[in-house]
Parts: sequence; structure tokens; C-alpha cells
Amino acid sequence: MVKAIEWVKGNVVMLDQTKLPFQVTYITCTDYLMVAEGIRRLRIRGAPAIGIAAAMGIALAGQDIKASNYSDFMTAMEPAFHEILSTRPTAVNIFWALQRLKKLLQSNRNEAVPRLKEILIHEAQSILDEDIAVNMAIGKWGSEFIKDGDTILTHCNAGSLATGGYGTATAPIYVARDQGKRIHVIADETRPVLQGSRLTAWELIQENIPVTLITDNTAGSLLRRGEIDLVIVGTDRTARNGDVANKIGTYPLAVLCRENKVPFYVAAPMSSIDFSIASGGRIQIEERSTEEVTKILGICPIAPDGVKARNIAFDVTPRKYVTAIITEKGAFRPADIRKLSRRNIDVDSIRLK
Repeated sequence: MVKAIEWVKGNVVMLDQTKLPFQVTYITCTDYLMVAEGIRRLRIRGAPAIGIAAAMGIALAGQDIKASNYSDFMTAMEPAFHEILSTRPTAVNIFWALQRLKKLLQSNRNEAVPRLKEILIHEAQSILDEDIAVNMAIGKWGSEFIKDGDTILTHCNAGSLATGGYGTATAPIYVARDQGKRIHVIADETRPVLQGSRLTAWELIQENIPVTLITDNTAGSLLRRGEIDLVIVGTDRTARNGDVANKIGTYPLAVLCRENKVPFYVAAPMSSIDFSIASGGRIQIEERSTEEVTKILGICPIAPDGVKARNIAFDVTPRKYVTAIITEKGAFRPADIRKLSRRNIDVDSIRLK
């Protein structure tokens, strides 16, 4: 599958998703500032992918540090941690990845600085490898909800481009395809940055999966007509109570699914579940440049000069609209997500059968 990000010969190489589907261009990041800029400018996007990018950015920063001991090394690393953490506030994966690296460095504080640099590279690669395995597990559990002949609607892009590989929301689709099920995907365009039309549609075509593109405001009509069997979306952050933050437009889609009795599933790797937040109302929602709204791809104006605009990047879907949250540990009712934070929890007892 398409690789969104890799560590290659001491550099971070990312696919520039702002150029898709017209150009397949890779950027070689030689320092952490380039990685941070790539995250901020959506050259790489998707919660798991930017978590991986964050980890690789920190590993890259570490290689340039000249320090003689752990304390000096960590002090010199702080600007990189701060810069990368400030890039995208809604997705929890950046915070999760950086905290993981900080804890690992602390547990190896007695190692020499060259060894600390090696540890960062190894851990960043491990985060990438683990993400692919997690996505494949999500695909296994999620494919159980897909029947032969189903039409599946997805919003934004939660495919291999948004992850280390295989995707979250697309993983059940790929597994269902590999199981021999005949499926058809509806991808909505996902204004204003068009991740559905530019990325999801392109990615599915690469995988030879039948896909039809629609405008965002077409989904309700298709749901009412009974032309969609289920919806699967990704998530950037899931609260402890099962509320889900995802790309703007997810919430009305979930409400439409409830009204039309269509299952609405969320593919959520455990790394995107923020057990420290009680509900979705406490999730910080990113607002981006209004130019993304007033111009198509920052090039073609579609609004009069001087008009006011807002560009809210995410919305929160209350758990009551979510049929199930599909993780690498299985599928669960949203209200049961909080139980996954407990030690020694019997996962089988709360997993949806």
C-alpha cells in the first residue's frame, strides 16, 4: 500500500499529500522543523500518521544534539518537543507519541548520549510498525460488520495515507475485500481540504476497490434512499465516555445515520483514545486558516473578497450516535470504552459479539 512516511538513511521522508492526486511527490525532511511544518501544512495528516511523524521528528532532532549527558540532552531537546507538540491541537496521537518518547528516555537516563539517539530512532520505527499491526487488527474486527454486497460510506481520509499503513476506517474495507466480499465505497469530498475526493478516492482506486465520489451534502439523500448500508469513519481523539472528535462534518453524518437507522462505526486505535478527558466537550478543536474555505486548494477563489469565513477543522460526535467503536482489541459500545483503561479488564466480557 501507499506509504505516507518512512525513516530513510537518517532522514524522514513523507508523501506530500497536498499535491495528491495530481502529483506523487515525496519530501525529505532533514531536521525537525521540516517535519513540524509538514504536519502543520497538512503535507502529512491523519491522527496515527502525525503521531508517527512527531516521533520521527523528535528522533531527527536528537541526532543533531551535542551533549555529554542525559540532562543536557533533554534540555537541548525541549525546543523540538515544544515545536512539534504545537502543530495540531486536536489529534491526541502527537501528545501520546511524545510522552512515550520522553518516558523511554527517562527510563534510559543512565545511557550515553549516542545510545539515547539510537533509542529514539528505534522507538519511532517501532511506533510505525505497531501502527500497521494495529490497523490490521482493526480491519479484522471491523470486517465482521461488513456483509457481501454492502455499500459503505466514509468521511475524510482514514486510510493508509493517514496512518503507518492499511488505515483505520479503510482497514475493514480492505479485509472484507480480501475475504472475497463484494463491496462498494462511497467517499464524500470532505470540504474544505477535500481529503475524500483527493485522497480516499485516489487511495481506493490504487487498491482496485469500487468507489463513487459524492459531495458532502449528498450523503443524507443516499441514506434516506437506503443506498448506504453502513458508515465507517476514523477519529482524531476519543474521550473516555465514548464521544468522538473527527473531521468536521462527522457529527451531522452520524445524526443522519441515526435518523435513517444506518449503523455508524468509528475506527479508533487505542492510541487515539484520551482517557484523561471525561467527555468530548473538553477536546480542543482546531480552527484553521479561512483561506482554505474561500479558495479551493489555496489557488482558486470561490468567495468575494473581504467576506468573513470560519474554518472549524473538527467536530465532536456524542456517543449516543455511535453504533460501535472498533479498536485493535475489538469492537465496543461507546459507553464501555472507559473500561479499557482498567488494568486486568476482561476484554472479552465487554467486546461486541
